[in-house]
Amino acid sequence: MTRLYRYLTTATLGTSLLAFAQERGANVKVTGWVLDSACAYTKGLDKPIGVACAKACARNGSPLVLLADDGTIYMPIDAATPSASQNPRLMPFAGERVTVTGKDYKRNGSHGLVMETITK
Repeated sequence: MTRLYRYLTTATLGTSLLAFAQERGANVKVTGWVLDSACAYTKGLDKPIGVACAKACARNGSPLVLLADDGTIYMPIDAATPSASQNPRLMPFAGERVTVTGKDYKRNGSHGLVMETITK
């Protein structure tokens, strides 16, 4: 009986922790510019230099990010495991202004954004 009790307690605790981890993200709607991360962090831009520039940097491997109107930089992330780059989803919008809905995962001042919708 003791082993069964331990098993049930562990299973319940594990399920509770998993549910807690999944609820961490806040639903958000963010409007801003899709640009490469290098320019977002090092150039202090308010918007991309241009579509061709943003796409060229992304093709060279720079992750695309969302620079919100308030200056917050959102790093698009994948909710799946193993995760994948979000550049293919963002490439059609590189250098353009978009509105993204999704879940924002904040950690130590950084924002990871699991994107649900992207519209111009």
